[in-house]
Amino acid sequence: MTKTWQERLRAGLKGLYFPVAAILAAVVLSSIVMAILGFDPLYAYQCLLKGAFGNTNSIGETLVKTTPLIFAAVAFALPMRCGIFNLGATGQLYIGAILGSLVGVRFAGMPAVLHIPLMLLAGFAGGALYGVFAGWLRHRFGANELISTIMLNHVAIQLLAYCVAGPLKDPATAATSTPQSAQMVASVKLPVILPGTRLHAGLILAVLCLVFYYVFLWKTTRGYEMRVVGLNPGAGEYAGMSVRKNQLLAMLLAGGIAGIGGCVELMSVQSRLIQQFAGNIGFDGVAVALLGGNSPVGIALAGILFGALSAGAGRMQMLAKVPNATVYITQGLIILFVVGRELFRIRSRRKNKPSSRTAGPRSMEKEAV
Repeated sequence: MTKTWQERLRAGLKGLYFPVAAILAAVVLSSIVMAILGFDPLYAYQCLLKGAFGNTNSIGETLVKTTPLIFAAVAFALPMRCGIFNLGATGQLYIGAILGSLVGVRFAGMPAVLHIPLMLLAGFAGGALYGVFAGWLRHRFGANELISTIMLNHVAIQLLAYCVAGPLKDPATAATSTPQSAQMVASVKLPVILPGTRLHAGLILAVLCLVFYYVFLWKTTRGYEMRVVGLNPGAGEYAGMSVRKNQLLAMLLAGGIAGIGGCVELMSVQSRLIQQFAGNIGFDGVAVALLGGNSPVGIALAGILFGALSAGAGRMQMLAKVPNATVYITQGLIILFVVGRELFRIRSRRKNKPSSRTAGPRSMEKEAV
């Protein structure tokens, strides 16, 4: 039975309780650490807030930091809804960026209206192939996707390092300089959407990614199947749903979304491939997805939070003299609280999960709606 909007609102407000509590607890504990180290936590967080939201440029920088986090978070959340853990967004992002760069450094003179979609399509294809490969390893050989996706991250990192130092290296770069690819041509540069800042049209693509995530999972038959399979594979199979096909599709879409995120970074912030240009975006995306409850609105809000912490850290360090490491402490505590709760939920589900013999499609339909 479909929930009314009042029931959805109550459920949404109830879902906000723990994330807000986790954030407040992390801030309090981080403040204690600052105080022990001899810093003024109130002034430090005041500087951080001003650095993240103090003016138009600060807001733009926060949203610039938020954009790749949204792509990485959706790349985790979508397979999670289908019962598969994708910790390989970093590797999928890098592979997508490598293939996208092959398009981005060529075809000078092509209209931007064609060149930008072509590069994004190449990035999607690279990330999708890398993502579905991890899903195939799970279903073909029984490989644990938690391990395989993490290991594939390292493969992608090393492949990127090889490419920027070898076949994709800019020939104009001196031998002693940092290995990097040629610069992306002007026709793939994403336009700035907020004058006077670095905020680019990639934010619009990230919002469209969230819209796709919502519409696909909650408004299509295939998305409904994925959610049923994620809640109970046995019930899904009983109802005639293919667990293998749904999970492979989930990994394909997740990898493609991560690949697009890598291309967006190249087309806006980086302008060329360099080693590990995305840092820990993939794992930060996991934290954003978990904090946001794997929901579109939650991911957006959690992404802004983590983007604000990243954007405001510099001002906090400069004015309050508080090291950037305290921001990582705050992020780490948030992740710790959220993951701790998620592990408890997983354990509870396993204890209370009905067997595939007794759980029919009707019992799962109520949970999936």
